[in-house]
Amino acid sequence: MSGVAAKTWREIWIRPEVYPIVAAIGGAVSLCTFFCARQISSSPGFRVWKDGRAHEGIPEEKFRVKEGVNWREHFVRRAMRDTKPAIFPGLNDAMTSPK
Repeated sequence: MSGVAAKTWREIWIRPEVYPIVAAIGGAVSLCTFFCARQISSSPGFRVWKDGRAHEGIPEEKFRVKEGVNWREHFVRRAMRDTKPAIFPGLNDAMTSPK
């Protein structure tokens, strides 16, 4: 038991083989936090105050429609619109092009 007491907390718990797990969990928590914050702060379907919920249903006002379009057409969607949906487009082109 004396060998365990001689080790510090860092020697026991901070190991290089744990870094990928910490990175994966940290990334997942970050994405979840971003998604939840985005939903709560700027989603057109989420209203905190009662006056915002009073006229919910089918959005007939033009500003509600514009709000929904702005929500859907965010920066990432606009940036990726002209990109081919492929993980390795160069490899796909090389494998499918006629020789």
